[in-house]
Amino acid sequence: MAKSNRSQNNSKNSCPLSPLDLLLPYQSRWINDQSRFKIGVQARQTGKSFQTAAEAARDALTDPGTKWVCLSSGERQSLEWMTKCKEWASAFKLSIENYAEDRMIGEALLKVAEISFVNGSRIIAIPANPCTARGYSANVILDEFAYHEDPDAIWAAMFPSLTNPLAGTFMQKVHALYGGEPQKIRREMKIRVVSTFNGRENKFFQLWEKRKENGYSGHITTIYDAVKQGLEIDAEQIRMGLDDSDMWAQEYECQPTDTSNVLLPYSLLQNAETPEATEVIEPEFFETCRQIFCGIDFGRSNDPTICWTLELVGDILWTREVLVLRTMPTPEQHKILEARIKGSVRTCYDYTGPGIGFGDYAVTSFGVGEWKPDEHKFGRLELFKFTPKSKRSLYPILRRQFETPCKIRIPISRAVREDLHSVQQVVTGGEYNYWAPRTKEGHSDRCTALALAVRAAWQCSSGAIRDPSVIHFGKATSSRFHEQFKPMRLVS
Repeated sequence: MAKSNRSQNNSKNSCPLSPLDLLLPYQSRWINDQSRFKIGVQARQTGKSFQTAAEAARDALTDPGTKWVCLSSGERQSLEWMTKCKEWASAFKLSIENYAEDRMIGEALLKVAEISFVNGSRIIAIPANPCTARGYSANVILDEFAYHEDPDAIWAAMFPSLTNPLAGTFMQKVHALYGGEPQKIRREMKIRVVSTFNGRENKFFQLWEKRKENGYSGHITTIYDAVKQGLEIDAEQIRMGLDDSDMWAQEYECQPTDTSNVLLPYSLLQNAETPEATEVIEPEFFETCRQIFCGIDFGRSNDPTICWTLELVGDILWTREVLVLRTMPTPEQHKILEARIKGSVRTCYDYTGPGIGFGDYAVTSFGVGEWKPDEHKFGRLELFKFTPKSKRSLYPILRRQFETPCKIRIPISRAVREDLHSVQQVVTGGEYNYWAPRTKEGHSDRCTALALAVRAAWQCSSGAIRDPSVIHFGKATSSRFHEQFKPMRLVS
């Protein structure tokens, strides 16, 4: 439980109570800083989005007719930020007139979410996209700006939103006109840029480095600052659990790595999305003779187990199932996963951490054998050990499937999309690695499982691979779902 920013003895305080009193000191300093241009670097999970949502909701209350637009790094982050805005609106007893989300269809990528208040104020959230960012005259929040896919284009699209001092003042002027009052009413739009660092080669780092000369008020809060000011967490326990000194330095100590990039941008994911790809399939599917490839990321308590199933049709890998097993006892997982491993041409399995025991059991008990050609083992189950070196071979192959011409199909699903989008390629000291933040949904487990499934398909060729850009599969077995298979080209 976080400590309150105000003395518990409220009876001695003449100021009226406010929900803002519950903020920690560094959050209060951010909100009370009324500078027009404001930028903040904050450690992970220290309340960045909570404090920017508080400022937007407070302004919506105190300045009727105001408008705030927040661009977050992804759809999940946009909706999370909007949830915080609604919580603050409720805390301020600010009446919401309407809440709406605009999408093309069903689970398609969010275009915009908007809260309209009875007093005429509006708060709008958009997943970072230069096209949808244009056209607003509003106060601007760039949430986790270092993680936006195209920050330079976002910046060019959004900064002009601040320039019109007459935006949103028309009705106030009308009321003033009829009331016989002066009509010199204007608004000075503000911008708030906040993020954890994400390397040095991006717009956010440039803005932070030049904050003083460009007239920005700068705020920085490391994990140690947050703990000293009342955030009751065990920083050392988190550091040991993360077990990555470079990520700890960037995510919690606010010391940026060299570079970082999104592995699978939204533009690539959208090209692969189709209603014909599915997350659920009937169990009988695994009893037929089809070109099925599975990737399994095994979890037990902290993260779910994910089994991603692909079917090769022609030269396209189609998603047939994205199985999610949460907090399920290991024996029950064994039973469910056995059918998928036995029904696949090949399965690639995460043989690290809690998955080691099940991997050994599956090889000996399922009758499928291990795939390890270096040791002349040609079974159907590959036990894949995650290391920085093995990740550098795994994830680039996944990325190639999404590049033009796209050779993979995935379901239209918010959970799938956000999971695949979360993996970052991080470069530190000239060495690159792949990393994803841990959320309540997991640790990018779907992306890991998909990468393993693609590897299973990539490895499944007759004979040694001489040209890794082209992999020839055998003829398709007779099925109403199949045509004669073509070579699967992995590099465009």
